[in-house]
Amino acid sequence: MVYRSLALAALMASIATPGSSAFSFTSNSLSIPTVARRPSTRSSTLYMGPPIDPSAPITEQMGEGSRKYRRTVYTHAEWVKHRSPDRFVNNIKTLFNSGIYKQVSREVYATTAVAVFVFLWNMIAGGYTDLAGVQHGPLLSSPFVQVVGLPLTAFTLVSPSLGLLLVFRTNNSYKRWDEARKFWGLNINHTRDLCRMATAWYGNQSDLDSVDFMGAETGRLGPINPVKRAEDLQQVSLMTWAFVRSMKRHLSPPDEDEADFQVELRARLSPEQADAIISANHRPNRALYDLSVAIENLPMHFLRKDAINQNLSIFEDTLGGSERLLSSPIPLVYSRHTARFLSLWLLLLPFALYEPFKDSWNHIAMIPATAFISVCLFGIEEVATQTEEPFTILPMQGFCDKIGGWCDEIVSWAGQGQDEYYDESGSVMKEYAMWN
Repeated sequence: MVYRSLALAALMASIATPGSSAFSFTSNSLSIPTVARRPSTRSSTLYMGPPIDPSAPITEQMGEGSRKYRRTVYTHAEWVKHRSPDRFVNNIKTLFNSGIYKQVSREVYATTAVAVFVFLWNMIAGGYTDLAGVQHGPLLSSPFVQVVGLPLTAFTLVSPSLGLLLVFRTNNSYKRWDEARKFWGLNINHTRDLCRMATAWYGNQSDLDSVDFMGAETGRLGPINPVKRAEDLQQVSLMTWAFVRSMKRHLSPPDEDEADFQVELRARLSPEQADAIISANHRPNRALYDLSVAIENLPMHFLRKDAINQNLSIFEDTLGGSERLLSSPIPLVYSRHTARFLSLWLLLLPFALYEPFKDSWNHIAMIPATAFISVCLFGIEEVATQTEEPFTILPMQGFCDKIGGWCDEIVSWAGQGQDEYYDESGSVMKEYAMWN
């Protein structure tokens, strides 16, 4: 029966483990030119990994304080380490440094304390064997002092139900994390797509010049001002970055990100634009509006603007989906029932393990067995709880920094038919300086 119990606990644990320039916009005017600003290279990217200082406070090593250190971004080097044959040894070495195990330490102490109580009480009520192997009688002889215990069969019968609850809890928490990561993947993909189309199509109507729409002929565009082109496209890049950065702030704790958010916006945007976004009730919506205005100011056919604006509709979807995940946890009735079921099951387990461990000295082996099973099962529930809210463990700052850099690079490229405006160094040629 002992082996059956341990095997069942191990099985439950295993099946539940699941991966510039700037323009100011107002509601009354599409564009009001302001002083051009170069984008800042400043980044508030947090260090990704455990605290370097071993004397770091315990609040930084577990619980809420440790979440900012779980925002891992893998490169080839990390994948090589991830697949290393030494990973099992390394994971065992860091067993006692695990933030998950530290987080559930109180619960494990509680169940272990119950096991110690059962061990000591039954020695008092039922007798014990000393270290010399001599059997002694009960220390208290009273009809009210009896050996305590429960049948293991009851725990065996409900173990599959508990296992299913934990599997469902863990899998759905992972799905929420995966969905949030996919939303940011869409942001990354479509910000690049937006800037690519804006850069390639700027001022290029080609075969659409003579198309009649609603009885009005589309007028031909004049010569392209290369300086104005660079300003317009840089504005698109900045507003694209401002949206994802505002979305990151919208999904992050205020005490962690508010100061960095304001500093970054004021460093990269004009004062009017930064103030408009910072003072907005819904900052991502305001940034998305400014991006729409920047696209509207681009000299290109409205059908091409419409194609670019389809990316903005996807941004609205990713923003709305992220807000749904942030505001709607797994139904509390399910989470609470699972936590209560698991807690009671583990707190009462020592009473059922007493008799199966009779071959050990005074049944003492049930104490480490209780602790081990508690760590495994409470750890599974803790993993599910930590991944249920995914945004504070996603490297969103890293995503924003990458998006900003990629967009700035894309809009710096010469569009179709624009190569003649630039010399070999990439600077605007002198004969077009009159545009400035």
